[in-house]
Amino acid sequence: MTNAIKIFLPAIISFIVGIALTPLATHYFYKYKMWRRVSRDNNIPEKEGSIFSKIHDTAAEVSTPRIGGMIIWISVILTVAIVSLIDFLFINDSSMKMYFISRSQTLLPFFTLIVASIIGLGDDFLQIFGRGKWTTDPIILRYIKIGIILTLGLIIGLWFYIKLGVTDLYIPWYGLVNLSYLFIPFFMLVMISLWSTSVIDGVDGLSGGVLSSIFAAYTLIAFFNNQSDIATFCAVITGGILAFLWFNIPPARFYMGETGMIGLTVTLSVIAFMTNTVLLLPIIAFPLFITSLSNIIQIASRKLRNGKKVFLFAPLHHHFEALGWPKYKVTMRYWIVGIITAIMGVVLALIS
Repeated sequence: MTNAIKIFLPAIISFIVGIALTPLATHYFYKYKMWRRVSRDNNIPEKEGSIFSKIHDTAAEVSTPRIGGMIIWISVILTVAIVSLIDFLFINDSSMKMYFISRSQTLLPFFTLIVASIIGLGDDFLQIFGRGKWTTDPIILRYIKIGIILTLGLIIGLWFYIKLGVTDLYIPWYGLVNLSYLFIPFFMLVMISLWSTSVIDGVDGLSGGVLSSIFAAYTLIAFFNNQSDIATFCAVITGGILAFLWFNIPPARFYMGETGMIGLTVTLSVIAFMTNTVLLLPIIAFPLFITSLSNIIQIASRKLRNGKKVFLFAPLHHHFEALGWPKYKVTMRYWIVGIITAIMGVVLALIS
């Protein structure tokens, strides 16, 4: 019971902080017009433009702030500060203290969240305040982002390998397999793969609902693994995401943006390795997995089948929109699928 309180009370604090923070943040988001200067329509091939224009709200994209993900990671930072203050002022019994940033469990994912979110914020600012081609998310910028994410993955992979001495990959129902130095490139591959799922931030409420289920699942996985600090960290992130989602449901007051998506997906890769559930990620984070996979399938089909497509439009959630599903139906069904697969992932993690 005590552990549960230490985990879920900080999550509630994070949610309340996010809700309280949003009105002030929203004021400045709109005051300084923190939205895209150029719609993504310009990056769509002409032959697909008619489909995209039917499902895409251009007016909203160039009038809705895109850095709402700040609400999430700032809520996490403020929650760490508040919990520390509560422990210092009111709690004398060390077994009751709620502070959850520890060297062995959460220092690395907390560092990753902040650094990756700031990297994403820089990308958002380029598209908000940049000039010329930098406002259009050009291909060169995408390659730069890939390079930055891979570099971050290399640094964190080396930390796992050198500082934490981690070289093993856990295979469910089999056991540990030693990857030796190959652990580092494998970690980088997982991180860049999760980052590629950032395109799910394309429909009001979609990314927030999906990511809240994933981090809630990792709260339970870490709790049952006796990794209470990681469990609390994931619960606090979940609280921040739910606060964001409160204002992101249609019509969205703001979008998550790269500051949210890069921060959360990159952090998720670290948590997956720390909880030995990397190979369960395609189930726990199934909506993210299928989003990235649909893009890969579409690109491969065009290359190998003389331009023929598998989906009307990729990623998959846009395919459903192109079929005529209303945005709210796409969002809610993704939420349902995300909750079910997250539960399945928790069960598989516990019995493997």
